Amino acid sequence: MALSKHEITHFLAQEFPQALEKTTIEEISPKGARLLYKIDQNDLRPGQTVSGPTLMLVADFALYVAIMGHLGLIAMAVTTNMTINFFRKPNGNQDIKAECKLIKVGKTLVTGEVWLYSLDDEEPVAHVIGTYALPPRLAQ
Repeated sequence: MALSKHEITHFLAQEFPQALEKTTIEEISPKGARLLYKIDQNDLRPGQTVSGPTLMLVADFALYVAIMGHLGLIAMAVTTNMTINFFRKPNGNQDIKAECKLIKVGKTLVTGEVWLYSLDDEEPVAHVIGTYALPPRLAQ
C-alpha cells in the first residue's frame, strides 16, 4: 500500500523523529522520492566539503522513504548493501538534494539508486546504489 508524503512524515515524526531534524521530504513519486538535507558545520570535513558519511546517510534515508512511499509502512526494512561513487566536491555552503528511484522491488529485497546534488547545481556530487531487505511478514 503506497503512502503519501504526509503519511510518511507523520510516521517518522512518531517513530524516528531524529531523521526529520535536518531532512525534508519534498516529493513521493511512483517508485521514488526526493529529499532535501540541511547541511550544517557537523556535516563538513576539512576543506568545507560535505563528508562522505553525510552523503551516505542522506542516500540511505532517501531509499527508506521511497520504499515506504511504494510499499507502505515498513519500519523494519533494513539496509543490506550500499555502494557510493563520489563524482565531485559537494559545496559545504549548500544543502544536499537526493533523488531516489527504486529499480527492483522484489519479495525479499528492494534495490534503488540515489543521485545526490548540491542544491542549485545540476551536476551530481555522488551516485548510490542500495539494497534493503524487507521484514519476513512482507517477504512472504
